[in-house]
Amino acid sequence: MSLITDFLGSKASHIPATIALLLILYRAWIFVYRIFFHPLRQYPGPWIYAASGLPHLYHVSTGNVHRMQMRLHERYGPIVRVGPERLSYIDSNAWKDIQGHRADGHGSFEKDPSLMAKQVHSDIIRADNSTHSRQRRIFSHAFSDKALKEQESLIRGYVDLLISKMREESGSDGHICTNPPTVDMVRMYNFTTFDIMADLTFGEPLGMLKDGDYVPWVSNIFGSVKYMVLGSFLRVYPFFGRIAAVFIPNSLLEKKKKHDQFAIERVDRRLQYDMDRGDIWSLVQRSADLDNISRGEMYANAQVFMIAGTETTATLLSGLTYLLCQSSDKMNKLVGEIRSLACQQELNITNLQRLPYLNACLEEGLRLYPPAPVIAPRVAPLGGATVCGRFVPEGTSVGVAQYAAYRSAYNFADPSEFVPERWLSSPPERYASDKREVLRPFSYGPRNCLGKNLAYHELRLILASLLWTFDVSLEQSTSNWLDQKTYGIWEKQPLYVKLRVREE
Repeated sequence: MSLITDFLGSKASHIPATIALLLILYRAWIFVYRIFFHPLRQYPGPWIYAASGLPHLYHVSTGNVHRMQMRLHERYGPIVRVGPERLSYIDSNAWKDIQGHRADGHGSFEKDPSLMAKQVHSDIIRADNSTHSRQRRIFSHAFSDKALKEQESLIRGYVDLLISKMREESGSDGHICTNPPTVDMVRMYNFTTFDIMADLTFGEPLGMLKDGDYVPWVSNIFGSVKYMVLGSFLRVYPFFGRIAAVFIPNSLLEKKKKHDQFAIERVDRRLQYDMDRGDIWSLVQRSADLDNISRGEMYANAQVFMIAGTETTATLLSGLTYLLCQSSDKMNKLVGEIRSLACQQELNITNLQRLPYLNACLEEGLRLYPPAPVIAPRVAPLGGATVCGRFVPEGTSVGVAQYAAYRSAYNFADPSEFVPERWLSSPPERYASDKREVLRPFSYGPRNCLGKNLAYHELRLILASLLWTFDVSLEQSTSNWLDQKTYGIWEKQPLYVKLRVREE
């Protein structure tokens, strides 16, 4: 009897070790399969990225995924396997193949559902294709060229207030200051774009330009976006996500909740009043489409507008201001073009969109400092599809790595240099072969950014008004400002400049 007991006890003691060994062998087999037998095995990339999604997750969580993507494309070329089932592209054809209208009989590339949090009410960014089409038809009235003309005076009012506040901030209110104090342009641009979008979305400003400080809700937005980005990638790897989630501060989740609640309260307040003032809801109501969207969808989209229509515009303005200040010849050329207009009243939609060098500077700023620098992933449809001439199996996550694409010698000559001239209708010969069609900062296809025209108008009007009024230079201690981390949006430091009222 004791022999039997000893035997069984001996066997039982080996069970945990046996299970552990089997798990190790199973995991090893998965790694071997992904590297040598997986349908994506023919695509170039580091073997460790093919074997596991953890390297990609690490770079996302540390805010360095844009640098990782650029390094991999520099080494492996225009298509890189950056995860077991992830492909990254920098070829311009990828935009059309992934996000354009498909005429090859295959289904469309949907947004990666593994990265999307479950929603009670869909917004225009995360909705499925049919819901997106319905919502886009509804909101298109509020972002049309006709609407932009109506909104111009509202936007103009906030830009004038910005200039007035910067005169005060710079110590040059009403006179030329020989040694002006520094002004943080990140704050000033954020105040302006958030006040504009709040008025268009909620029918009331946030008062940040007037008061000269962030309201708590805007501070919450930055944490909210970071939470959404980190949370989306943790959902892809549930086991490691549960471990990593321990290290994500609860404050990020609280900021997300506060952001959502603030938008809900402001939408409710706006809809109580029957106002026809050219804002988003009056334009939607005027088109008789307000009955085709639920109150929950209104809340969800208001939250989106207050992120997508604000921080991104302020980001580009900040980056472009830095780039111009670093390139005195480019700055002087742009200032000369803007000040060639007869008077400040000529800084309007029609005139500014006709200034070639201003528009070239905007494009070059978007290339070197895209507000959305990384991949917005899509998933290959049932049966797979062809991207850039190569077959992609169904379920593969794909997308264009914008930061890597825009700074690659594969697409641009002198890719790290600030050269607005490359975007002119007749560029210098050195830049004539640049693959300019790769630049799609507002995305591409039927789901491209609805607010593109509004963003361009704000960018032109704010930058032109600044350079019409002031001579702008960097504060001496400001250097390497573009060296930033990204969590969906750039993690920006203050951008200190000196502003001197122009001499007539």
